[in-house]
Amino acid sequence: MTIKNFVLDTNVLLHDPSAITKFPRSNVIIPVAVLEELDKMKRMPSDLGRNSRETIRLLDSLKTTGTGNLHSGVKLENGATVRIQLEVKTDYKYNFALTINDNRIIMAAFLLLEEGQKVIFVSKDFAARLKAEALGIEAEDYENLKYSYDEIYKGLKKIEMEKHEIDLFYKDSKLKLPKVEAYPNEYFVMTSPEHSSAVGKYDPATQSVEALLKLNNIWGIKPRNVEQRCSMDLLLRDEIKLVTLVGPAGTGKTLLALACGLRKVFDEGAYSRILVSRPIVPLGRDIGYLPGTKEEKLFHWMQPIYDNLEFLCASTGGDSNETLKWVMESKKIEMEAVTYIRGRSLPKMYIIVDEAQNLTPHEVKTIISRAGEGTKVILAGDPTQIDNPYLDKDSNGLSFAVGKFVNHKIYGHMFLDKTERSELAALAAEVL
Repeated sequence: MTIKNFVLDTNVLLHDPSAITKFPRSNVIIPVAVLEELDKMKRMPSDLGRNSRETIRLLDSLKTTGTGNLHSGVKLENGATVRIQLEVKTDYKYNFALTINDNRIIMAAFLLLEEGQKVIFVSKDFAARLKAEALGIEAEDYENLKYSYDEIYKGLKKIEMEKHEIDLFYKDSKLKLPKVEAYPNEYFVMTSPEHSSAVGKYDPATQSVEALLKLNNIWGIKPRNVEQRCSMDLLLRDEIKLVTLVGPAGTGKTLLALACGLRKVFDEGAYSRILVSRPIVPLGRDIGYLPGTKEEKLFHWMQPIYDNLEFLCASTGGDSNETLKWVMESKKIEMEAVTYIRGRSLPKMYIIVDEAQNLTPHEVKTIISRAGEGTKVILAGDPTQIDNPYLDKDSNGLSFAVGKFVNHKIYGHMFLDKTERSELAALAAEVL
């Protein structure tokens, strides 16, 4: 069998520093240009810097954990061989500027191809993959930390049953369904041919569907569709420690999470405070170039959260400005950039991470692992709207979290697909 040679681009290692260990029984090639890029980034205070340092440390550790050397190849326990490649193809007949690092990495792969080896260029950069394929090099995205968005778990399914079963569910607030296959905390819309219907949440421990929590007005809002009703049920259950809400803009993800957080913190005292965070993914200037203190800088990034807060305070009746002032002065709601969460311990908090689709799987892991005793974490976002150039709808941290947690009893998920913001917003989502 021909041994495959996987040439890794820098962005793969920045996405997953352990990627070099994910290609068993193959040759893993790290072009020297990749090391140079990692070296330039290692002092950055962001996740790019951290992942650069972690990758370099992992490569350095191979000298003691593997057999061989990085020039000729270090043999790993999974049968893979990792080596640094210094040589690149320099006499290519077309103008392929080697002053560009991407080109040097691709030409390192092309040199192996010329030698008759089976070469696969692995990159998260679509343009780099296109250039490699134009040279006749097989190219692919890094698939290890990915879950298909098109096949993502919805959190809600419809089943048909007899009317008497639905009547029994209303009578007992529970219905045994031993033959139904379902994930923990999955919701069912139960219907009968006689047009009876009910909504319940599946409990794998009892193999039954149980009634949803009774809801009144939650800070002035009520669910407008069944997905929102189920989302609020997840958000208000303290035993469910992690909730993911996925769906397009205007479906109410952030508003529902914030309203339920206000109920839990201000009305019930179940959590000490709300921590709201968003990834700082600049489309122009980064946060460091905005004037003022950290709080003043964050105000602009957190404006959508303030907009939702103002709406909720206005929905409660009375003086909305006074209510908003009372909420903010209570010190029970905190705004924070995802960048500043690392290193913190966050017990008994209601954490909302908005726009979570712009986070890498490792960043999501970092955030969730900050959760202390009694903390609930909500990840909300739309994987089809990503600003991070090296993430897509399958490889982002939000989709990854859904795929990884789906079988766990302390996790719940809901896919919202109906825009409720306004008639105009719903029409825009449909026709544009």
